[in-house]
Amino acid sequence: MRAPLRGNSLRLLLPAAALLALLCVVASAPAKNLEEKLQDTQGKLSHVREDQSTLAATIAEQNRAIDSMIGEVSELRQQQAAVEAELSEKQDELDTATEKLEADQRHLAEVRARLQRALEVLRERLVSIYESGSPDMLNVVLDSASWSEVNTRADYLDQIQQYDDSVASRVKGLRDEARAAVKRMTVVRAQIEEARDAIAAKEKEVAAAREEAEARFAELKSAQAERRAAMETLESREEALSDNLASISEQIASTTGAPAPVTGTPAPLTPGQSANFISESQASVPSEAPAAIAGAIEAANSIATTPYIWGGGHGSFESSGYDCSGAVSFALHGGGFLESPLDSTGLETWGEPGPGQWITVYANAEHAWMIIAGLAFDTVGGPGPRWHSSPVDSPEGFVARHPPGY
Repeated sequence: MRAPLRGNSLRLLLPAAALLALLCVVASAPAKNLEEKLQDTQGKLSHVREDQSTLAATIAEQNRAIDSMIGEVSELRQQQAAVEAELSEKQDELDTATEKLEADQRHLAEVRARLQRALEVLRERLVSIYESGSPDMLNVVLDSASWSEVNTRADYLDQIQQYDDSVASRVKGLRDEARAAVKRMTVVRAQIEEARDAIAAKEKEVAAAREEAEARFAELKSAQAERRAAMETLESREEALSDNLASISEQIASTTGAPAPVTGTPAPLTPGQSANFISESQASVPSEAPAAIAGAIEAANSIATTPYIWGGGHGSFESSGYDCSGAVSFALHGGGFLESPLDSTGLETWGEPGPGQWITVYANAEHAWMIIAGLAFDTVGGPGPRWHSSPVDSPEGFVARHPPGY
C-alpha cells in the first residue's frame, strides 16, 4: 500500500494536474467547435433543401406554365410560317400573272403592228379595185383573143381574188387575235388585282402573327428568367453551404483520422444492359433492360429522324417535329418518367442529381440531350432527334440528372 502524499508534494502536483486538464480542454476545443460548426451548417443546409422542396412545387408550376407557353409560341411561329408560305405563294401567283400580262402586252403590240400592215395592204387593194374596177369572167372572155389568153387571164384573176381574200382573212384573223389578247389581259389584270389584295391581307396577317408570337415569346423569356433567378438563388446558397460542409468534414477527418466521404460513380453497363446502335432512327432494347428503359428506347425510336421544330413536343407530346428538350421529354414520357414535357432548364431540376446507370439527362439553359443504355439521343448532329453511337455533345457545362433508381 502506497504512502499518502505529503503536503508539499500535493502542492507540486496540483499545478501539473491543472495544466494537463487545460491541455485536454484546449485539444478537444477545435474538434468540438468543428462538430458544432458541422451541425450548424448541416442544419442550414437542411433548411435550404427544405426551401428547395417547398420551391419545387412553385418551380413545377412554372415548368408547366413555361411548357404551355413554349407550345403556344411554337404553334404561333408555325402559323406565322404557314401564312408566310401562303404570302410567298400569292406573290408567286402575282409574279406569274404579271409576266403573263407583260407577255400578252408584247404579243398584242406585235399583233397590232401586223394588223396595221395588213390593213394598209387591204386599203391599197380597195383603192386599186375602186380605181380600176373589179374584172369579171365575162369581160375576160370578151377581151381575150383566144382560149389560151382566156385561161391565162382567168388564172391571173383567180390569183388576184385569192390574194384579196387572204388579205381580208388576215386582217380579220389579226383583229380577232387582238381582241382575244385584250380579253386575256383583262382577266389577268383582274387576277393581279386579286393577288395584290390577297397579298396585302396576308402581309397584315403575317405582321399580326409575328407580333403575337414575339409578344408571347417575350412573356416566355420573362417567365424563364424569373424561374432561373429563383433556382440560382437556392442553388448558390446550397453550393456555398455544401462547400462549407465539405471543408468542415475534411477538417474533422484530418483531426480525428476518419476517412473523408467518397462519392461513388455509377456501375458500368454489362453487354446485356447496353443498347446497340442500329441506325440514326433505331436502337435495340437490351435484353436485361427494365420495362421503363425499354419504353424510353421505343419512344425515342418512334420520333428519331423527325424534323427539328423549335418548341416541338411542348404543350403536347405529340408533334410533327421536336426540339432538344421536347425529344428528351418524349423519351422520358415513354418510360413513364414524365407526365408533361419540360424545357431544358426544367430538366436541370428533374429527377435526382448526377449521372444514372440506365439514363442520364444532360441539361442547361440552352440545350438538353440524354444517354439511354449507353447510347446518345440528341438533336445535335442531325436536323432533329437522332441516335448516336457516341455522344456528339460533351457533358461539360451541363447539369447531369437521372430518374430515381435508374
